[in-house]
Amino acid sequence: MSGVIATYQVYDKNHHLEKKAESIALGLTVGSWTSLPQNDQIQLQKHKGKVLSIREVECEDNIAEYFGHRPTKGFIEIYYPSLNFSLDIPAILTTVFGKLSLDGEIKLVDLNFTDDILKQFPGPKFGISGIREKIDVYDRPLLMSIFKSVIGRDIQYISEELKKQALGGVDLIKDDEILFDTVTSLTERVTQGKKVLQQVYEKTGHKTLYAVNLTGRTYELKEKAKQAAEAGADVFLLNVFSYGIDVLQSLAEDPSIQVPIMAHPAVSGAFSASPIYGIDTGLLLGKLLRVAGADFSLFPSPYGSVALQKETALKIAENLTVQNGLKETFPVPSAGIHPGLVPSLIQDFGIDQVINAGGGIHGHPDGPIGGGNAFREAITATLSGIKLNEYALPDTSLQKALQLWG
Repeated sequence: MSGVIATYQVYDKNHHLEKKAESIALGLTVGSWTSLPQNDQIQLQKHKGKVLSIREVECEDNIAEYFGHRPTKGFIEIYYPSLNFSLDIPAILTTVFGKLSLDGEIKLVDLNFTDDILKQFPGPKFGISGIREKIDVYDRPLLMSIFKSVIGRDIQYISEELKKQALGGVDLIKDDEILFDTVTSLTERVTQGKKVLQQVYEKTGHKTLYAVNLTGRTYELKEKAKQAAEAGADVFLLNVFSYGIDVLQSLAEDPSIQVPIMAHPAVSGAFSASPIYGIDTGLLLGKLLRVAGADFSLFPSPYGSVALQKETALKIAENLTVQNGLKETFPVPSAGIHPGLVPSLIQDFGIDQVINAGGGIHGHPDGPIGGGNAFREAITATLSGIKLNEYALPDTSLQKALQLWG
């Protein structure tokens, strides 16, 4: 049996989940069944969607209040034969959720691929192990800082800020996702960035990778990526849900682009934020990005002002790292991260994560160098089993961070 199994969360005002399930299975495959002539049924049997399971659960009070009535809530699993679609994610999503996404209170919560289909997708080109080899760090979470306040800034300013962040001991530095090729170009940032980071490496012995924002017209991206790769790009940042998940896959599986890809979640909230409609966040930012080839996946942490529920964030991380035959993708919980949260981050996400901070590094009293140092001290303390307030000696970067953020 070759195909995909889609799991849906349904709120059915007609209180007939069996009928709802069968209408989905038929409507997204052969269209109708009982009205078809016998010969047509025989011919189309191999294309027909199949309901695998229906599970009714209790409808939440707040959802019933929102609807003004209490619908029947359930989870429905439907199998779609691979004969029905080409082996690409746009085709699969159109098959299992295309017009259905417009059809009332329904959410796509999971997709499972049979092994033969999963093998057709690239998965991460480098993955967690490959990124660790590049940086030569194996026994702790990686630390990343974000460029802030660089819109309209020239290459000299960007170079100076890049140097400060690298001197703070971060492992990666990423462009802001809203930094486009306006004042500075992609190749200019790659070339100048490599020069600055090499100087820091020669001075400190610490290696830092720079994730540059790959932007432009969609049909230009692959050529721009190739040029940046030739110039020595370390990592590409990609706004996947602006450009399309198939663009991510095309970059990941191109053998001439040997550069890890960092997937940014910008625009993903339009697909996943509702508890009733859209695509589940764990599927969208976890499983699908990994299948398509992301080496890193950024997502809101459970701790900041733009926060996911912890259960959802942990599900994303699980989908990025569970054994499934593909390389693992680095989880990057983001937004609102400061050094005082390092123990929670490590407890919740383990050491195979990238701790990602913007204001938590730039807002430090001693600037980006002090911010990076504070995070590194917090990571060392946590992995040593020492409480942060016990590890933070007077006038250290960590103590200053704890006094500021707690």
